[in-house]
Amino acid sequence: SPVPYLLNNDLGKYCSAFNFRCWSYIGRIFSNGQELSIGIGCGYIAIVEHEFLHALGFYHEQSRYDRDDYVTINFENILEGLHNFRIVGSDESTTHGVPYDYLSVMHYGKDDFTNGNGSTIITKDPKFQNLIGQRVEMSARDVQELNLLYKCSSSIAFKMYCGFTNGTMCQMNRCSKSGNGWEMVTGVYGGPSSDHTNLPSQDAGYFMYASTGPGQEGDSAWLETKRMSPQRECHVQCLQFYYYHNGSQTDKLNIWIREFQDEWDSTGTRYLMGQISGNSTGGFSIDDINLSELECPDGTWQINDFERFWNSTHTPALIYSPRQYSSEGYAYRVALYLRQTDFGVYVHLVSGVYDDQLKWPCPQRQFTVQMVDQNPNIQLQMSRQMSLTTDPNLLTTTGVPFWGKPRDVGIQIVDENNELIYANNLYGRYYFASLEDIKSRDYLKGGSAIFIFSAQGKFKYFHC
Repeated sequence: SPVPYLLNNDLGKYCSAFNFRCWSYIGRIFSNGQELSIGIGCGYIAIVEHEFLHALGFYHEQSRYDRDDYVTINFENILEGLHNFRIVGSDESTTHGVPYDYLSVMHYGKDDFTNGNGSTIITKDPKFQNLIGQRVEMSARDVQELNLLYKCSSSIAFKMYCGFTNGTMCQMNRCSKSGNGWEMVTGVYGGPSSDHTNLPSQDAGYFMYASTGPGQEGDSAWLETKRMSPQRECHVQCLQFYYYHNGSQTDKLNIWIREFQDEWDSTGTRYLMGQISGNSTGGFSIDDINLSELECPDGTWQINDFERFWNSTHTPALIYSPRQYSSEGYAYRVALYLRQTDFGVYVHLVSGVYDDQLKWPCPQRQFTVQMVDQNPNIQLQMSRQMSLTTDPNLLTTTGVPFWGKPRDVGIQIVDENNELIYANNLYGRYYFASLEDIKSRDYLKGGSAIFIFSAQGKFKYFHC
């Protein structure tokens, strides 16, 4: 969407954020500048998006002039004196032809502003009654409407998605150094039995498979995308895909990028993706390839059969990710605090190999944890996330820096590799999601949960 451009350019000319509750004017009201508030308790991505969308001209979804076709407003249950449930007429607003969106980040929840006598909003489609008011992030229709409002025809960060739907290869080329190249298949003996796109459905879908069984040491097969040009000033790319490996540990799946010097350079260097075989009886399968001009996360943590694992765990319980490193070298782990029906997410610094080269206490670094919505197309994902920023002045109850050097202020523990390391206290969000929350959308795909982590190198204060 055009949000990053608007925030850094047009919106920046008339909006200043400050810290007092959560509110915004709708659209540009004052020519010489106006305020938008992101206060205490508002530090969630969906709430920030909600207020900035107001500034960009969005009304609440249930204020649409066609809302009575989709919801019923129980005015008798609304707190006295409030007028924020009024309809905005078609002479004041437009839907741009985008269908009514129960999942919009601009929609109120069923009990918002209730006087205690019952729900304020009843959805005419009952299956959305408990879904309205989501505060995960912008929905796909929110993005669509924003693009239409600001006449943006494409994303500035998204480059490609390929799920090999209907047997198409998305203009990708394939080649092989042996007789075993990449094949488009619907299933493989020994797994996987279906594609990733359609999980958990049994509908047949395609994915790419390269066998390493008959191969010799050094044999290879490669798959290459069409040529693409960067659009953003910050030249970073992130390649994401799902893979399944049922061969030998000696098999290798290598990923390369062919770089071109200019538009007249026809050869460039390297290739995007290659597979090299050792002695094996299996192979590699890949599906749902996404390429974007965004930074990749520091790490990925996949927990298979997550619901079964949760239900079999004696709660409450803490489980920890493997140790991760930020781009600067700070070592950290993510922890899930599992309770009977919900869980929290926490981060803590741990000792690492670069500690003596880093600044301590850890200064203003932003850590983000996402539970990935595994919709195959990243443009349609609504991932749950939590972010925190380290405060070098924060002290523990014993008076030592909370984000200090782990070897100086932490305690000694044994990590997942049975190594002795030092770990600081946990910091995070007590409530992140419930078991019911993660059963919606694609948070559990094929039973697996995926968490991704990132730590921004230097926290940049945003002046909108």
